[in-house]
Amino acid sequence: MWKEDLKGSRAYTVALLRAGLLTEDESKEILKGLDMVHEEWEKNTFIILPSDEDIHTANERRLKELIGHSALKLHTGRSRNDQVVTDMRLWLRSGLGDFSVLLCDIIKLCTVRAQQEIDILMPGYTHLQRAQPVRWSHWLLSYCWSLKADHDRLKQLSERINVLPLGSGAIAGNPFLIDRQFLADELDFQHVSSNSMHAVGDRDFIVEFLFWASLTSIHLSRLAEDLILFSSQEFGFVTLSEAYSTGSSLMPQKRNPDSLEIIRGTAGKIYGHCTGVMMILKGLPSTYNKDLQEDKVAMFAVFDCLKAILQVAGGVINTLQVKNFNCRAALSPDMLATDVAYYLVKKGVSFREAHHLAGEVVAKAEQDRVTVSNLPLNTLRDISNFFEDDINEIWNYESSVEQYQVKGGTSRSSVTLQISELLQWHDNIRSLIQPQV
Repeated sequence: MWKEDLKGSRAYTVALLRAGLLTEDESKEILKGLDMVHEEWEKNTFIILPSDEDIHTANERRLKELIGHSALKLHTGRSRNDQVVTDMRLWLRSGLGDFSVLLCDIIKLCTVRAQQEIDILMPGYTHLQRAQPVRWSHWLLSYCWSLKADHDRLKQLSERINVLPLGSGAIAGNPFLIDRQFLADELDFQHVSSNSMHAVGDRDFIVEFLFWASLTSIHLSRLAEDLILFSSQEFGFVTLSEAYSTGSSLMPQKRNPDSLEIIRGTAGKIYGHCTGVMMILKGLPSTYNKDLQEDKVAMFAVFDCLKAILQVAGGVINTLQVKNFNCRAALSPDMLATDVAYYLVKKGVSFREAHHLAGEVVAKAEQDRVTVSNLPLNTLRDISNFFEDDINEIWNYESSVEQYQVKGGTSRSSVTLQISELLQWHDNIRSLIQPQV
């Protein structure tokens, strides 16, 4: 956080000048020195000494070496307690844009694939059992909506991070009438913290970030698990590119979905960091305690882990191949059993009764060792007189998916609407974040 620490110090230097605690010359000297320290960090020539306790003392020590006595005035009224939480908020706020871009890009990739592959039908699953026919695109878009919700939560998180704690001192506040609103304006914070004790000990924004990252990684992990199953020989719905799968060291016929397994495993590590920080916080007395050193370990690690698996997930989605024939071949007439119930409802039968009768149809097919679509009409009429010749019209997978015309359904028109909404959302969001990339 060297960059954020120096940024906060620059703003605080000007605030000290405005409060009459620095002369114009001292202010210029400190600002020039901070620029020199910044240049050393950028050129990777800054030398960290064993005596440097943290980034704050390292920067201040080097500043004193460069400009002398004036550097000692920089910390007037400031504590590392308000300094570190300011640095953390600055660092995390600046990094959230990376996640916004990555989420938008994955959603765009999935949506474009959904548009191109809208004709592919596959089984939809509940309880990991084949349930009803759906479009491959509908399945793919289901994860887009999860990731869009993650993006929405990211925006809310960003707003809560954007509160300035600088000027809170160690615990009681700042006694030198530092203009905190000026500091907020200089550092682009939307709000100023209202209680100094709360400000220096508050790590809710870290927990929220860790939870947000955990929930986002849950969605990525579930996507990965689906694709691991779909890429297995038992399913055979997709093939992963060689860039995102590896061969076995012993069995030459195998290709392992390592990239997806890494996503799934890394998600567990992210949850662990979230739980760990919450367990640290739960026993702390008020304000700052040294236990809070650990919050940065979790913040940095989770940031890097989530960024990495988002990039991997995007690469997998972009390069995998869908096996249309295998998806189609996995459909079976028994998956249209619910359509039998719907057929009877349209004939005037109550749904509960229709559901029961459809169950009898399935049981009869199993008893006779035929598919439900091959039961003769007279057999169906033995179950219910509502069955007529037009029952044969329901034994069609395209017709089955097309009946779900309502918003959110798996029909072509409903899926097309989803695609349109997501592409419009993507373009709107991407146009706002593009200048930051």
